[in-house]
Amino acid sequence: MIALRPALAYFAAVFALGFVLGTVRTLWLAPAIGPTGAVLAELPVMLAASWWLARRIVARTALPDAGAALALGLIALALLLMAELALAVAAFGETPGAWLASLARPPGALGLAGQVLFGLLPALAWRRQQGRR
Repeated sequence: MIALRPALAYFAAVFALGFVLGTVRTLWLAPAIGPTGAVLAELPVMLAASWWLARRIVARTALPDAGAALALGLIALALLLMAELALAVAAFGETPGAWLASLARPPGALGLAGQVLFGLLPALAWRRQQGRR
């Protein structure tokens, strides 16, 4: 599958950045401005980095069509959600149900919306690249 390797790279880079920024958000931002404010502060940085990475990965990968670009993003999104769930369970002792329920609260819903956009960015980058040819 042509999209698997770039999806892994896209996921790994964004997850690593999210891990660092999530630590800052949780330890310093959330106590100062609240959980929703902290997510709102982190989200533009994460999306900007995701867009930058998506454009670079799409430019360096011979994706045959928009479907392959979308597959790349959806694979990366699935990996991101699985990693987040694993982290919530292993590091924070949450149950899968509690993690899922947290996505219904404003900070979780905002984060999930950002993650869905993260998953769509490779397809948007592919379309943008096609428009330049």
